[in-house]
Amino acid sequence: MRRVGAKSACPGALLRSGRMAKPGMLVELIVTPRLDRARAERAKIMTKRKPLSSLVAERLAEKIVSGVLRPGAQLPTEAELCKEYDVSRTVVREAVARLRSEGIIVPQQGRGMFVSEAPSPRSFSISDEALKTLPETIALLELRLSVEVEAAGLCAERRTDDEAQAIRVLMEQTDARHDDPAAVQIHYDYDFHLAIAKATRNDLIYGFLSYLRPMIVPRFQLGHIVSRELKEAYYARIHTEHDTIVRAVERKIGTEARKAMREHLANSLERVRALGLASGIDKSDAVQKLAFESVFGRLTQ
Repeated sequence: MRRVGAKSACPGALLRSGRMAKPGMLVELIVTPRLDRARAERAKIMTKRKPLSSLVAERLAEKIVSGVLRPGAQLPTEAELCKEYDVSRTVVREAVARLRSEGIIVPQQGRGMFVSEAPSPRSFSISDEALKTLPETIALLELRLSVEVEAAGLCAERRTDDEAQAIRVLMEQTDARHDDPAAVQIHYDYDFHLAIAKATRNDLIYGFLSYLRPMIVPRFQLGHIVSRELKEAYYARIHTEHDTIVRAVERKIGTEARKAMREHLANSLERVRALGLASGIDKSDAVQKLAFESVFGRLTQ
């Protein structure tokens, strides 16, 4: 497959679709045997029936593999991709959805699509036992998100000045650590989240999130979703997300605290989902049922 330049296409050459070949168009050439010069020239540019979305996805994947788009880099906007590949928005969306389904790119709330920061699957290993818990972990994070978003709002509306100060101090202590991702658990900031929950004045919220801690925190290392060379950028981004939450709590603005917490946890959830997709783990209904029994079965014991 190659790009067709205006000079390389013979005058009057048409694609199979009936459109004229344009510079930058994604086409695949099929050259027929030279029966005669006129027929050969007319047949130089023929398209192979392959979805444009697949071609765009392959081109983007090539850029990622070759390092043109490095881990953590933001993808061009939808409009920019449409212009670069001369395709419709629908084609671009399908291509991006394919890369996302493979865990190659991940969304960040309010920012767009980014190349996954996770190391290549061949450069680390996750035990089979841990892999089996991935769907349950994802389900727990979805549950946690729904609870903690409201907890952040209630904290902002009900916290005392001493609690707000303690939350900021704990955040600064937590975010000051820039340890090797291979030696840190993904949810290393859980104590910070518990401090927010405690300031809601709702013992059920605090008790429930405390109950989830041993089921969420110990399972995966940060190194499974962040390469060592990208750790500083990752820690800096997490600190920015934490600080946005804390500033909303300090100003007692519940709506802003809820929004900031949602973005923070949604980004975390997407990184774990990408890990599951890259590892070939599917979240089926059967797995969801097992996760439900695993979590709520403990409540009845």
